[in-house]
Amino acid sequence: MIRDLISDGRRRMESAEEALRAEFNTVRTGRASTGLLDRLHVDYYGTKTPLKQLASLATPDSRTISITVYDKGAVNSIVRAIQESDLALTPNSDGTVIRLHIPPLTAERRKDLVKLVKNMAEDARIATRNVRRDIIQDLKELKKEGEISEDDERRAEEEVQKLTNTSIERINELLQHKEDEILEI
Repeated sequence: MIRDLISDGRRRMESAEEALRAEFNTVRTGRASTGLLDRLHVDYYGTKTPLKQLASLATPDSRTISITVYDKGAVNSIVRAIQESDLALTPNSDGTVIRLHIPPLTAERRKDLVKLVKNMAEDARIATRNVRRDIIQDLKELKKEGEISEDDERRAEEEVQKLTNTSIERINELLQHKEDEILEI
């Protein structure tokens, strides 16, 4: 029973880290990355559709994202979705291929992005601590019901704390890597 709780906690903490990685991929760093467009949904014949289902994405060089649209009728919808997004990019279209030029980041924008990724990392830390709280609460309940001993509870709590510390360290490493990437000129 304790093993199940701890393995569930480990899985939930790892999913918080994965969610943070995915969020970090959507943050612009001055370098072209197709991950910037992961969140982008296009109004395609009245349905919000992920861009990846409507086009293939590529990065021909470090400053350009190339979007090859499968259906020429969707080009204008994709261009509009990019313009209306928070990416602050201007799409150039030649009918079937849309190119996005990634401009270099200003110092002020870099600072804003660092703040943004720090907030994202803090949200992931909070999620990890919430998992720890939930597991400890479940352990206390099991002890109260007499299903585990006090020693088992204490050992399990220590193991959960070690898991939490490891997860938070990995989150901090992800944050440091992303900060370095943003501040790199």
